[in-house]
Amino acid sequence: MEKQDYYETLGVSRTATAAELKKAYRRMAMKYHPDRNPDNADAEAHFKEAKEAYEMLSDAQKRAAYDQFGHAGVDQSAGGHRGGGAGGFSDIFGDVFNDIFGASGGGRRNYRGADLRYHLDLSLEDAVAGTTVKIRIPVHLNCKTCDGSGAKKGTKPVTCTTCAGHGQVRIQQGFFAVQQPCPHCHGTGQMIKESCRDCHGEGQIEEHKTLSVKVPPGVDTGDRIRLSGEGEAGTNGAEAGDLYVEVQVQHHDVFTRDGSHLYCEMPISFVTASLGGDLEVPTLAGKASLKIPEGTQTGQQFRLRGKGVKPVRGGAVGDLMCRVVIETPVKLSSRQKEILQEFDETMQGSHKHSPKHSTWLDAVKKFFD
Repeated sequence: MEKQDYYETLGVSRTATAAELKKAYRRMAMKYHPDRNPDNADAEAHFKEAKEAYEMLSDAQKRAAYDQFGHAGVDQSAGGHRGGGAGGFSDIFGDVFNDIFGASGGGRRNYRGADLRYHLDLSLEDAVAGTTVKIRIPVHLNCKTCDGSGAKKGTKPVTCTTCAGHGQVRIQQGFFAVQQPCPHCHGTGQMIKESCRDCHGEGQIEEHKTLSVKVPPGVDTGDRIRLSGEGEAGTNGAEAGDLYVEVQVQHHDVFTRDGSHLYCEMPISFVTASLGGDLEVPTLAGKASLKIPEGTQTGQQFRLRGKGVKPVRGGAVGDLMCRVVIETPVKLSSRQKEILQEFDETMQGSHKHSPKHSTWLDAVKKFFD
C-alpha cells in the first residue's frame, strides 16, 4: 500500500518551519495517542503515521532526502525509527521542557549574566563634542573565594540525590507527565553541603566597579553605548552580560537641539532691528558674527551654516538657527519717553513705515464690512 505524503500526514505545507512541524505533530499526538484512545486501532495507526512523519521531517538531513527522492530516499535510514512503540504520552512534550529547563544530564547549568542599564546625564557641550566619563555601578561578580561554585573553599558541590543530577523531576498524573526544576537543587543538578563563608552559597557577591565610558561626538537623548561583558556575571563560568549606557542630554540655557541642528532665540533692540547692524552670536565652538539687515522683523530666522552638530552616525554638520525677538524697552526715563512720542508723531499718516500693520488694518476692515 502506498504511503501517504509526510507533509499531508501532518497537515502542513512543504515549506513548513521546524516550529510549525512540532506544533502540527503535538496537535495530532494529542488527538490520536493510544493512551487517550484505548482499544482504538485506527487512532493508533494515525498516531504512528504522525510520529513517523515528524521523526523524518524534523531531521534536516532526512527531510532533504525525502524532499528530493520521496519515501525511497528515507526508507533505509528510517528503519531505526519506524515500527517502534507509540511511546509515553509525555514524549510529546519532552523537547518543550528541555528548551525551558535545559537538557537532562549531570552538572550545574551555566547561564549568561543579565544585561545592565545605566542612565547617563550629559551636558549639550559634552554630547556634541564627545567626552570620556567615569561611572560607578553595582554588579554581582563571581565569588573569588569559591570561584563561583558557592561551596566552601576546598570542597565541591555534590550530585543532588533527589534528581540524580538531572536538575529536573518528572511528575506523572495519569497519562500526563510534566517536568519541572528539582525543588531541592533548584534545577542545578548539584547541592552544596558546606556554603562558602563569603557568598553564603550564592556563588556571587555584590560589589561596585568604576568604568570609563567613551562617549562619541554627536550622541543625543535615547542613544545607547554598549559595554560588552560589563553586565552581571554568568553562573558557573558562563559569559557575563552587557552594560548599556543610555544617554540623556540635559536642558541648555541658550540652545535647543533638533537632530543635527541647533536653535536659539536672539533678543535685539528695535533700533537695531530698524537700522540694522552686526551682532555677536554664541555658538558651541565659540563666537560668530551675524549681520542684521535693516528693517528686520520679530520672528525672522537667520541660518549660520555648519555651526550645528555632526551626527554620531555620520552625515553633514547641521546649522545654527537664530530667531530674532525684538525686545520692547522698559523703565524709560522722561526724556526717553518724549523722544519716542516725537518719533511716533513723525510716523503718523504714513503707511510705508509699517507695511504689515497697514495690511492687517485692511484685513480687519474687510472682515467687519
